[in-house]
Amino acid sequence: MDEVNSTESSQEVSNAESPLWQYVTKVEKPAGASVKSGGNTYFKCNYCDVVFMGSYSRVKAHLLQISGKGIRACRNVSKSHRLEMQQMHDQVEANKLEQEQRSQIPLPPPPPGRGIPISPFRRQERSDSSHSTNLVDAKRRKVTMNTTLEKAFQNNARHDLDSRIARMFYTGGLPFNFARNPHYRSFYAFAATHSIPGYLPPGYNALRTTLLQKERAHVERLLKPIKDSWLENGVSIVSDGWSDPQRRPLINVMAVSDGGPVFIKAIDGSGEFKDKHYIAGVLKDAIKEIGHEKVVQVITDNANVMKAAGALIEGEYPKIFWTPCVVHTLNLALKNICAAKNTEKNEVTYEECSWITRVADDASFIRVFIMNHSMRLAMFNEFCPLKLLQVADTRFASVVVTLKRLKLIKRCLQAMAISDQWASYREDDVGKAQKVKDMILSDLWWDNIDYILEFTAPIYDMLRIADTDKPCLHLVYEMWDSMIEKVKAVIYRHEGLEDDQYSSFWVVVYDILIDRWTKNSTPLHCLAHSLNPKYYSIEWISENPKRIPPHRDHEISMERSKCLERYFEDENDLTVVKYEFAKFSGGRFPSPSALTDRWTLLPLVWWQYHGSAFPTIQTLALKLLGQPCSSSCAERNWSTYKFIHSLKRNKMAHACAEDLVYVHSNLRLLSRRNEEYIHTATKMWDIAGDSWNESDMHGGAGILENAALTLDEPELEAIVIGNVNTSATTSESEVRSEAIDLEDDDICV
Repeated sequence: MDEVNSTESSQEVSNAESPLWQYVTKVEKPAGASVKSGGNTYFKCNYCDVVFMGSYSRVKAHLLQISGKGIRACRNVSKSHRLEMQQMHDQVEANKLEQEQRSQIPLPPPPPGRGIPISPFRRQERSDSSHSTNLVDAKRRKVTMNTTLEKAFQNNARHDLDSRIARMFYTGGLPFNFARNPHYRSFYAFAATHSIPGYLPPGYNALRTTLLQKERAHVERLLKPIKDSWLENGVSIVSDGWSDPQRRPLINVMAVSDGGPVFIKAIDGSGEFKDKHYIAGVLKDAIKEIGHEKVVQVITDNANVMKAAGALIEGEYPKIFWTPCVVHTLNLALKNICAAKNTEKNEVTYEECSWITRVADDASFIRVFIMNHSMRLAMFNEFCPLKLLQVADTRFASVVVTLKRLKLIKRCLQAMAISDQWASYREDDVGKAQKVKDMILSDLWWDNIDYILEFTAPIYDMLRIADTDKPCLHLVYEMWDSMIEKVKAVIYRHEGLEDDQYSSFWVVVYDILIDRWTKNSTPLHCLAHSLNPKYYSIEWISENPKRIPPHRDHEISMERSKCLERYFEDENDLTVVKYEFAKFSGGRFPSPSALTDRWTLLPLVWWQYHGSAFPTIQTLALKLLGQPCSSSCAERNWSTYKFIHSLKRNKMAHACAEDLVYVHSNLRLLSRRNEEYIHTATKMWDIAGDSWNESDMHGGAGILENAALTLDEPELEAIVIGNVNTSATTSESEVRSEAIDLEDDDICV
């Protein structure tokens, strides 16, 4: 049978692309065989005379003894004949490959793991034909990839598209984090599901003109539900100033409610004298644009010109209050304590607080020395997984943030200072290096840092709470009282004094806090405090024996009366409000559950559920209890503005920059209101860059992502903790427990 001549199948026409057909004979369907559709045929092997059904792939597997193809191998084919068949088959495949290479340009190879894996049968085939040329092996790999499944999914086209998108990222310098942007993902999904022949993407002029205006109009429509809620829930106007890369003075205006901070506009104040009349004019225009009946308050910083402008607004709109930013007030208090000036009027304060300034200066000296000497910095990086922070003086609580970081890396610094590397390197200023070492190893110096952080912690915690866009106007009065008591308790405990004893340091700190609180307090704070049901509950009052309900506090009652008289000019309306407030504060509710719910429910929820018994006050409470107490969102907006109107785009016109900031800020706001922002592949897409780095929080690449964040977002804390590394010289529990405070502190301060 080995001598069977191929002429036995000469009656069959040889297929040039399937040369092994000549070694089998096609036969008619055997009697009784089942009918099957498809291109399969019956053939009889010229070597073993067995009839099989199948295509050319089965013929090849049968003759070349390739296993796993659903057909048994022919044992009657000699090695010499099988080698001849293999060479014939390889030559045909090589000719096909050469022809394809001449007719088309090959696409880039798919990245590892992205293509369809080569089956074990193909690997077996290659092992059985080790004598094949490299060209044929390449063709076989190509044949493997061009399976029916791959063609259905167009894998080659997908790989080519991936490469083109990647080139856009690389050449445009786009951060990899941009791939998580939901709008980036949605436009490719749209293009994949819509066939638009001949489509060309928008060009330079369209993007900066017609499409930008169209998108701004689209965003305005998306914001309509938020703006419609302002009539019932109220809104606060916040404003702040800044200079763009062309040194043009800008004033931004934002509207904040329980729906979030909405960017309204930015005014170019070039050539204008920024006195109280100009500032008041800008704010009045914003009030008219929004509707004066919707506006509860105007929040700015504590500058004298802002205060004067606020007085002008209150004169024209009696029901709109000017409120100084609580965060600015607290920051000024911290500066007065931690960076006391040595002036004649400030002599007593400087004498009591100068030691804090010296500790802060020492901390700055350590940071500057290490950062300015490359070898010392290399030693620091070897011992510490975290970085030294360079906190600008303009940042909120800059001294506290710096000292908190030093405390966090205390063990790393001490390990570095006692290391052989630190002692053996003597190429830079040895005297300063010794001074740094002495401070780092001084227990007294670290005790001073601990004391500073301990007594400023209540102030800093209040700043963190106030530095949000969330409703907290009704919490301000109580937070001030509690904060002052906590600061006193820490100082007296440290000095070992009783409550009735005298402390010169506490007197100075107390005077600073009271002075700032007096300048910050407004009748609106007292009215909002009075409308918080929690402060009338037995549970809240019993927490501290010094607490009394708001209606029994003389100062609060006087300020509340001033506020109500401005809201209700008609005597009859004012009388109705007085009776309603008396019933509310006295606990005379139609439902017994209203008493217990004062402690358990959120203030807004309580008024929505139980407030119908006091309809006039309910309307007022729903507005006041949903307002913020700071203008921090206006300051954070400048970070977004700086990202968009950067030095590289310094020639951008103000109108174009304003439109871009409007679209950018408000689309991010709308995105954060969706569930997809928390639970999908685009989760928190606008937070962090390619890798989280706390130094980004102070002007690095991450400034955009954190531009609209507040200090109390637990989702952000989870991300930060996930990127904190530890080393043998750092306590893991210490790093993890304090990383939340420190990393979160770095945001927007």
